[in-house]
Amino acid sequence: MTAASTTPASGASGASGAAAPARAADGAAGADAWVVIPLYNEAPVIAEVVAGLRPFFPRIVCVDDGSHDGGGALARAAGARVVTHPINLGQGAALQTGFDYALERGAGYAVTFDADGQHRPEDAAAMVERARVEQLAIVFGSRFLDDRTRPGLMKRIVLKTAATVTNWSTRTRLTDAHNGLRVIRADALRQVRLRQDRMAHGTEIVLQLGRTRLPYAEQAVEVLYTDYSRAKGQSLLNSVNILTDLFIR
Repeated sequence: MTAASTTPASGASGASGAAAPARAADGAAGADAWVVIPLYNEAPVIAEVVAGLRPFFPRIVCVDDGSHDGGGALARAAGARVVTHPINLGQGAALQTGFDYALERGAGYAVTFDADGQHRPEDAAAMVERARVEQLAIVFGSRFLDDRTRPGLMKRIVLKTAATVTNWSTRTRLTDAHNGLRVIRADALRQVRLRQDRMAHGTEIVLQLGRTRLPYAEQAVEVLYTDYSRAKGQSLLNSVNILTDLFIR
């Protein structure tokens, strides 16, 4: 996998400059892109997440991974397609179901996007635009290429450690190996087959994408640590789970 420049441009639109959100607003950036959202018990926020994406991306699939809070129905009402796992299989399995769904419908790109409201649609649109302009097969979002995201000290230490271990094991050079916001072109996506269902899928997907030897870059994105996500305890807990899974794989 060949690394392109990772220097962030000013603002949220990365290497594409200010034009990316303008193109995205009329659907151009997401014309052949499918947003894939693993969904598990995020009923309070999923409708807002889908509604925020729709001006940029007309094609959104939520994989309802055995939720029991009605989140799948809310996502569908907000305009997403919904594929349902009857039982909870884990985030890796939900992503793989979404990838298969998107490829079967002719996706040129897949955008992985978290269901809890921590990612910005503008960042996702800018990443797709950059992939097109620079002919990149993968664009990884990174919260560590600028100073917009301010994780706590412990979370920063855990994520930096996870990135170091992932880079060593996958022979990549990423500053934020476990950011859930990614853009993957169809030729790279066809070579992904996730088997790790828990947080370790983040390392697995980097490993499999690295084996494609296709060009990639990182792009500065903002991760929004909301009151909702903090109330669920996701911020630090997910980071610890990532590190645990890395060392028990």
